[in-house]
Amino acid sequence: MRFLESLAKQFAGKPIDWDELEETLIRADLGVPMTMRIIKTLQEREAWALLGIGDVIKAVRAEIARILPRDPAPIRRTTGKPTVILIVGVNGTGKTTSTAKLARNLMHAGHSVMLAAADTFRAAAIEQLDIWAKRLGVAIIRGQHGADPAALCYEAYQAASRQKTQFLICDTAGRQHTKANLMAELQKIKRTVEKLDAESPQETLLVVDASTGSNALSQAREFHNALGLTGLIVTKLDGSGKGGIVVAIQDELGIPTRFVGTGENLDDFALFDVRDFVENLL
Repeated sequence: MRFLESLAKQFAGKPIDWDELEETLIRADLGVPMTMRIIKTLQEREAWALLGIGDVIKAVRAEIARILPRDPAPIRRTTGKPTVILIVGVNGTGKTTSTAKLARNLMHAGHSVMLAAADTFRAAAIEQLDIWAKRLGVAIIRGQHGADPAALCYEAYQAASRQKTQFLICDTAGRQHTKANLMAELQKIKRTVEKLDAESPQETLLVVDASTGSNALSQAREFHNALGLTGLIVTKLDGSGKGGIVVAIQDELGIPTRFVGTGENLDDFALFDVRDFVENLL
């Protein structure tokens, strides 16, 4: 059930219990700061004792509309050199599949794409991305299992530059955001591509699983501190009855959701649409 529908059902026909409402909003992954603002906005109204659930839902929608950008920022494309997109995230969020879906999305827009299999820790990840590359009909730079991912990205950039490829998407290994040595490795990848182009990577996108809730906010904090994220790719948004974590990350960190994955197929991927999000998911 969508969150606002469940909220309406939970509080219909009875006075607002502020503690219960606060708990419900936080449980929906809207985050503590936003929850407190919604509660404060409602309680400051003169007739707050007569508020109904309709007033609460209006306040939630208004706060979300205030926080989320109306239109997603387009992928920043450079001219005359490859635009580098670094895909990062923890294990199991769907990074490699999201990499392929983003490539498909860019190709549909008429762009040329190359993939870099920089998840060299898992042989299966290299093979998986190679399969996607063949299906998409795009070039892929891959190395041996255990190869230096920074060196591979360096090689991939040079290849993309020689072939005048517009976009280079680097699929990096999943890593726990709490592991300093693994985060340092991502920073090394970033420094390596910066040597070839001071503006690279133009985009650093974190893939998060909507169903993980508040843990996704912790992930975003750590990856943002280490790399400076430019956006999110949110997976499993269709299977989550909440999705409020998208709002919480934007609210606290200012990181916009750029794309959403809604299924297993290559075309189950789209630009994040705020209106659709609020109407159909929340």
